[in-house]
Amino acid sequence: MNLFDLSGKVAIVTGSSRGIGRAIALRLAEHGAKVVVSSRKTEACEPVAQAIRDAGGEAIVIECNIAHKEQLQTLVDRTLDHWGRLDVLVCNAAVNPYFGPAAGIDDSAFDRIMGSNVRSNFWLANMALPHMADKDDASVIIVSSIGGLRGSATLGAYCISKAADMQLARNIAVEWGARRVRANCIAPGLIKTDFAKALWSDPALLKHRVKDSPLNRIGEPDEIAGAAVFLASQASGFMTGQTMVIDGGVTAGVPPSALES
Repeated sequence: MNLFDLSGKVAIVTGSSRGIGRAIALRLAEHGAKVVVSSRKTEACEPVAQAIRDAGGEAIVIECNIAHKEQLQTLVDRTLDHWGRLDVLVCNAAVNPYFGPAAGIDDSAFDRIMGSNVRSNFWLANMALPHMADKDDASVIIVSSIGGLRGSATLGAYCISKAADMQLARNIAVEWGARRVRANCIAPGLIKTDFAKALWSDPALLKHRVKDSPLNRIGEPDEIAGAAVFLASQASGFMTGQTMVIDGGVTAGVPPSALES
């Protein structure tokens, strides 16, 4: 048996029109999953779905703004109507409308961060889990961040939301494990995506960022996708309630080169 085979499984990937979500959708399909590509705009998702089809896979597009509960329910309902099952849920979509000290964030920005990054995942999981349980091995994957493991002088609210996502995965693992559902988080470091562009597009800031990385670089979206394939498949069959850190070694410690500079 190929431990990474996802043939016959149906996966929803939120925020999959670009970046990490796009890479995850493509790789899940490459390993046999039928993929629902989803984001706020259908036209942004269609090229990803077409790329999957062109490679011989199966994909559909379901538009969904994760901030709206009724659209999340439609995402689950339409997936079940089309394919009759749901095996893998990847909660990847997130927002961060504020960059600066936590004391300066206004209530609307804080509410938006917590609503989109935590509450929407909570809603979507509760909608999807009854349809994933008591069948074959099912997997919930939440894309968190290493920000959930440490404080930040400029991304405080975002980091709080990502720590909450880790707890959400643990709670799902405890509540649904007996019904053959696993739940885990992926915690990326800095990845070269449009979402994180403010952190890597400036050469001086990028130099400062990579200085603390043992690999001396930032990551690429596809370097996160492999972890999603692992967590969706039988390769991780005994893993639940955990957070996988994929950060180029940033949280492992400061490399000698950083101390010398």
